[in-house]
Amino acid sequence: MERLNRTTAPQAKQYTEKVIQFGEGNFLRAFIEWIIWKTNQKTDFNGSVVVVQPIEKGMVSWLNDQDGLYHLNLQGLLNGEPVDSADLIDVISRGLNPYEDFAAYLKLAEQPQMRFVISNTTEAGIAFDPACKLDDAPASSYPGKLTQLLYHRYEYFKGDPAKGFIIFPCELIFENGKHLKECIRQYIDLWNLGEGFRNWFETACGVYSTLVDRIVPGYPRDTAAQLCERVGYQDNLLDKAEIFHLWVIEAPKEIAAEFPADKAGLNVLFVPSEAPYHERKVTLLNGPHTVLSPVGYLSGCNTVKECCEDPVIGPFVKKVMYEELLPTLNLPKEELVAFADAVMDRFRNPFVKHFVTSIMLNSFPKFKTRDLPGLKTYLERKGALPEGIVLGLAGICTYYKGGKRGDDEIVPNDDPKIMDLLKELWATGDVRKVAEGVLAETFIWGEDLNAVPGLTDLLTADLAKIQAEGMRAAVQSIL
Repeated sequence: MERLNRTTAPQAKQYTEKVIQFGEGNFLRAFIEWIIWKTNQKTDFNGSVVVVQPIEKGMVSWLNDQDGLYHLNLQGLLNGEPVDSADLIDVISRGLNPYEDFAAYLKLAEQPQMRFVISNTTEAGIAFDPACKLDDAPASSYPGKLTQLLYHRYEYFKGDPAKGFIIFPCELIFENGKHLKECIRQYIDLWNLGEGFRNWFETACGVYSTLVDRIVPGYPRDTAAQLCERVGYQDNLLDKAEIFHLWVIEAPKEIAAEFPADKAGLNVLFVPSEAPYHERKVTLLNGPHTVLSPVGYLSGCNTVKECCEDPVIGPFVKKVMYEELLPTLNLPKEELVAFADAVMDRFRNPFVKHFVTSIMLNSFPKFKTRDLPGLKTYLERKGALPEGIVLGLAGICTYYKGGKRGDDEIVPNDDPKIMDLLKELWATGDVRKVAEGVLAETFIWGEDLNAVPGLTDLLTADLAKIQAEGMRAAVQSIL
């Protein structure tokens, strides 16, 4: 079988280098490169990507061995129908390691058609390191490297306002653009780069917050041989992702005109604020995950897919998502329903085994950020507590009791302080004391939740029913 490169795959196209990308990992290749590939197909964008290795040890050499080519295997449900595609992604022109060739890295700033900077350097990547110096080759931090590149471009083009960069960070941090912009400002101060450069950066460049959403398992070890047979090449950079994708970019419409991914039939949104979309993802994707996991597990289900297809737990999941969490959000209802439908397809993905026990790590902090806001908003708007969400909290409390489910040992995993608390409360043998004690702990919630009207009584009743009749019967009682 032939190795994949641009000689053995002459069908691969060449495009103009327009994008500098910090990060060469599976996520960016399955998300950003795929979006640019689709945009090239559907619009006149005609852009390619130069990948910069953001840390000293990385894999741009692997990319260069295959001339930037690789195949992406997308698997999942689209409108309820299974998809299993394998496409040749040809938008990476080359990879650069600034630790080996810093001069070549700075030369990227001299290319007049370079316009975009995209990054995913992990949540820890957007950080200011005062130890970085302007003459480091390169600066160790990502914001430091980017400031070096921006300053070189400013000097090379003599402050031309038309030569600024449009910067899209994809790190999983809320308001990632604002964090990155602040780090660059700190380097401008630290390195005394002058008011001219500062003004050029603030006026000619744009740093825009984004929200990314796609599950990317990465290199498909278990099916790599079959995939290589299927595509007809030895591809050491195979990548795998779910079919669902969403990129929310907090930027004005003129930016969309330059980066027309939203015109390519893609789920790319240019919006005034990413905040409601961040809230939507946390509430409708992560929120149901957090409560379906203990409820499903204690009802005999092991994966998210099993939960969604179970005749009792499936309706429970839909109740929590569509009836309890969805009405607490502030986006148009049809948009929320479409997103919820897509989430249900993701939950039922036949190609992914997502074990509920892996989701239950640190369940109490997750419930606080993902479900508690919805519980409070639902109570405020409806004048009643959301039964499914409260039952989910009762499920977490019960799961943390430990013991056995059939022959399986129940092994909760959380802050030792929380684990000790639940052990002490369950030792009392009194479900009301368990409910009151859990809700009272300000170190978990930041407040005493016994003050939420009716919550203590409902949580107590749910715990009692689970103990007396089992989780499945408790679920059936609220459906």
